[in-house]
Amino acid sequence: MRYLLKDGKIIDGTGRLAVEGDVLIDGEKIEDIGNLDETGDFQVIDCSGMIVCPGFIDVNNHSDTHWTLFDFPGQESLLTQGITTIIGGNCGSSLAPLITDEAIRSIQKYADISKAQVHWASFSEFLEFLDGLKLALNFGSLVGHSTLRRALAGDEIRQLREDELKMMIGGLDHALDQGALGLSTGLVYSHARVADKAEFRRLAEAVEKRGGIYATHIRQEGGELVNSIKEAIEVARKTGVSLQISHLKACGRKNWKLMDRALELIDEARNEGLEVNFDVYPYVETGSVLYILLPAWVAEGGKEALIKRLKNKATKSKVIEEMRSSDFDYGKIIIANSKLGRVLQHRRVSDMAKNQERSAEEVVVDLIVASDDRITTITEMMNPKNVEKAVAKEYAVVATNGAGYADSFRRSGNLVHPRCFGAMPKYLREYVFLKRTLTLEKAIRKITEIPAKKYGIIKQTGTLEKGKRADIAVFFQKELKDKASIENPFSYSEGIRELFVGGEQAIEGGKLTGKKAGTVFRGIAAQ
Repeated sequence: MRYLLKDGKIIDGTGRLAVEGDVLIDGEKIEDIGNLDETGDFQVIDCSGMIVCPGFIDVNNHSDTHWTLFDFPGQESLLTQGITTIIGGNCGSSLAPLITDEAIRSIQKYADISKAQVHWASFSEFLEFLDGLKLALNFGSLVGHSTLRRALAGDEIRQLREDELKMMIGGLDHALDQGALGLSTGLVYSHARVADKAEFRRLAEAVEKRGGIYATHIRQEGGELVNSIKEAIEVARKTGVSLQISHLKACGRKNWKLMDRALELIDEARNEGLEVNFDVYPYVETGSVLYILLPAWVAEGGKEALIKRLKNKATKSKVIEEMRSSDFDYGKIIIANSKLGRVLQHRRVSDMAKNQERSAEEVVVDLIVASDDRITTITEMMNPKNVEKAVAKEYAVVATNGAGYADSFRRSGNLVHPRCFGAMPKYLREYVFLKRTLTLEKAIRKITEIPAKKYGIIKQTGTLEKGKRADIAVFFQKELKDKASIENPFSYSEGIRELFVGGEQAIEGGKLTGKKAGTVFRGIAAQ
């Protein structure tokens, strides 16, 4: 099909001011941009009064590791936000390479791996499998550090031997050559906490040599936020690798003051010439596995060691005492889903504590034990002023840190974070249309050109240019809005009138079409 998007307000993704004009789509590519003749063999779509811009890129996405890329191949909750490209393999976990059977266990905190059907081992086989599927949007992936590490150490929490580290670096090299965009780490999780600086430095060196990026879920987002930022920047300083700090935030009221220093450190690193960016999502609630809200030492040694400690009466008392000494309100925690089924879903810890006449800390510890540490939560932890400060940074990227779903998932009884359904429209509505923190041109650049350049896919997508993929969003500025909330997260965003993925209309006249024309992006080393 050929389409002429006529008389739209074109925002090309580069940050340049909008101009009135037309965009001609021929097949999967943009054929021309400008003031074009209406006559020709194409379908004309009147875009008068509407924004025409690149489709949005979600660099911190978990549709792969939450398995929703396969369970909900339409990825409707992302398309209705205007998202046309997602990057997976974040926070230390990816679906490839699966060097041994143990590697897939890195995603068990997110998905039931007993139900996962895996038809690949190497990274190239994984991408080839996705090539064979009809994806609803474009997909690229990082390599998860924990995925590599588990393949070698299994469920052991320990330092790697030199021969194992060389095998890990070799596995990373192969994955980068086969199409991975870079490496991710999740330093808050048990299997990565024991890794030393030398391990990260050597892995980052391999990434830098092949033009990839290093994305890190830093070690601590609370009281040790500043030191954790310093640790990440030091890797970039010593290796020259392009660094992406995942979902930057300061968690806990007493730590909100640390956000200014964290941003200063990133500014200083960039002034040195280091390639440091971060992503942020436009909510004050975080979504995480429950155990990371415990004192860090409790999870040392992995899940089995954690459960054993919490079952010990004396250790359990010590854990609860430490939890009470913090200023964190454990009663705010909302249970999203767990191994225990629907009985706990949507429940607040404070309500359970009141009903059981126990403290919130006791309830949290018992929930972790009862669920065998398979429980995820939603908790209000951030300062809205800090979120706005982060969004305002010129080099910041906005991402969902969520996954794609169909609204039918509400029938499961599970709870998801509203960012899965509303992050991009909420970002634009709040920081452009309401607070005017950003101009629309600058705001769109944060979810198009900046991430496309950072992740090495700018030749294919991220800006409106002749010859690039026709990944295009069309919307009325006043109509774009998010509808998802903590109480009712399964509500599609509204306002995207037309959405093209590779030249096919994924949304037509505001309605999902079911068409799937996404492609699989490869990293620079494989291009």
